[in-house]
Amino acid sequence: MPSAKCSRCSLLPTSDMSAKSAINKEVFIPHDEKMLAAVQVKRRTKKKIPFLATGGQGDYMTFICLSVTNKKPSYVSITKVKQFQGSSAFIKRSQWTIDQLRQVNGIDPNKDCPEFDLMFENAFDQWVAGSAGEKCTFIQILHHTCQRYSSARKPEFVNCQSKLLGGNSILHSAADSVTSAVQKASQALNERGERLGRAEERTADMMNSAEQFAVTAQKLAMKHKC
Repeated sequence: MPSAKCSRCSLLPTSDMSAKSAINKEVFIPHDEKMLAAVQVKRRTKKKIPFLATGGQGDYMTFICLSVTNKKPSYVSITKVKQFQGSSAFIKRSQWTIDQLRQVNGIDPNKDCPEFDLMFENAFDQWVAGSAGEKCTFIQILHHTCQRYSSARKPEFVNCQSKLLGGNSILHSAADSVTSAVQKASQALNERGERLGRAEERTADMMNSAEQFAVTAQKLAMKHKC
């Protein structure tokens, strides 16, 4: 008898990175958009939805995606994308503009956690990400995008760790890494220069000593000849 398969096994692709790549290719690129970030989520509280509303397709995976149009002026959207059991296709279920986002709740400002809430003008969802790291990365990029693209009314970020909103974001960390690498390289060159300088000094001292020895030896030779 064939072994029973987990309901998640038929959700393709299996890799989180390949899933996000497929979402970008299937959902956003055809509409001349590029995906900036995506996080796989589950609801913290089950939402009562009529059977017909979901099409009765059983289990599914949900992704919250952040995208921007390639054409100017740029429009940023937050999109809920689903992949249903037994299908490799990704389906766009709901979409909001970034200006419709009212609040991002990080739940706990004192520690990493996978939970977060998104409040829009006409919707409110409570999510839990696959990991605290995925949630943190998504909120960092979302905050940076809001600061860059939102109109005069920017969404409120509450209960979020300061590292997600300030200078320690992944964007700044990347710049810090480059700066650190440059500083280390410069230090290595300076140390190498110092070592070369000391070697040159020792070589000069040895040459002086050799010259003095040669002069002394010549004087001794002259005395013996006399």
